Amino acid sequence: MMLLLKNGEVYAPDYIGIADVLVLNGKIAAIERGIDITCAGVEVEVRNLRGMRLTPGFVDNHAHIAGGGGELGFESRTPETAFSSFTRYGVTTVVGVLGMDASRGLEALLAKARSLAREGITAYILTCGFPLVSLTGSARRDIVLIEEVLGVGEVTVSDSPLFSAEELARVAAETRAASMLSGKAGVLNLCMGNGKEGFGSIFKVLKDTDIPIRHFLPTHVTHSPDLFAQSKIFAALGGIIDITAGTGEAYPDAIPSANAVNLCLEGGVPIDNVTLSSNTGGLLFVFDSAGNVERVTVCSPSTLQRELKALVTSGLDLSMALKPFTSNPARTLGLPVKGRLAPGCDADILILDSDMNIDSVFAQGRLLVESGRPLVKGKFEQ
Repeated sequence: MMLLLKNGEVYAPDYIGIADVLVLNGKIAAIERGIDITCAGVEVEVRNLRGMRLTPGFVDNHAHIAGGGGELGFESRTPETAFSSFTRYGVTTVVGVLGMDASRGLEALLAKARSLAREGITAYILTCGFPLVSLTGSARRDIVLIEEVLGVGEVTVSDSPLFSAEELARVAAETRAASMLSGKAGVLNLCMGNGKEGFGSIFKVLKDTDIPIRHFLPTHVTHSPDLFAQSKIFAALGGIIDITAGTGEAYPDAIPSANAVNLCLEGGVPIDNVTLSSNTGGLLFVFDSAGNVERVTVCSPSTLQRELKALVTSGLDLSMALKPFTSNPARTLGLPVKGRLAPGCDADILILDSDMNIDSVFAQGRLLVESGRPLVKGKFEQ
């Protein structure tokens, strides 16, 4: 059956204007004004979306889908993220990573990604993590041989445990080689903390080797003003930086995510060099003014919608505000049919109301959320 979404204000994420979107077999078939399907015998579901905005689904490039945490002991391990927890907040593509919790393995991460895919969204993973592990014996083989593996992560370069520049160069070279062999983007996701090293080892590898900067994706870059300043230098060199949504409320000196995006733009960093991710399933430590842990929460996909609204409220045009959540991570991950509304792309579509709230979510043309309520849930969700 065809799906025809009529009279919506389309952001692809670039602004198209009032248009109709035709969906066929989970793909966008056309985006035009006044599409009329009147062929005899063809069943078409028509939805009039006048007054609503149509955008690409969110591409969340950093989430602990199989659970994370563990930094405060076994009892602080966080659970797997439920399917509808992603969809109700607009995530239609997600990339799972391991965290510090050594009790979880890549097998569980891959199984969770395949579970999410069977339930209705697109899911990938990054191999390794810290300490370095793999499914096939090496990161290179994982990337080349396993469809869901897009790269390596989460590798710690500015916190404890710490990767040296030499170790980082070796892993980056292996990721680069796998990228060439597989045709994948070969992303190397780098965990940035408040350690003294900062971007030092990354800059050293870029200076001393021929590994292209596009393979490096530093995340959690807004924990401190100094770290954020270094991240802007990295982005000015052509690199992509990943801002973790919602961390501004946690660390005493952290820069709120929406503010960080605007500061990047004011500092001459192109919007195309910035992505935002949720860190779903990871522990979020909220500190008091003295630097002591006041409370601990779990990161959620809800921060993506919240930060998008904050960016628009700050005065940023919606078409520009959407890019770090949609087309930028899709391009960084090498996913040309994701993060955009265009003929041939997957029909991952969000419908937003006038207040920027998510009304409906389609993933590959299938309606998963309507009127803000999940219609489809995971097998064991209540």
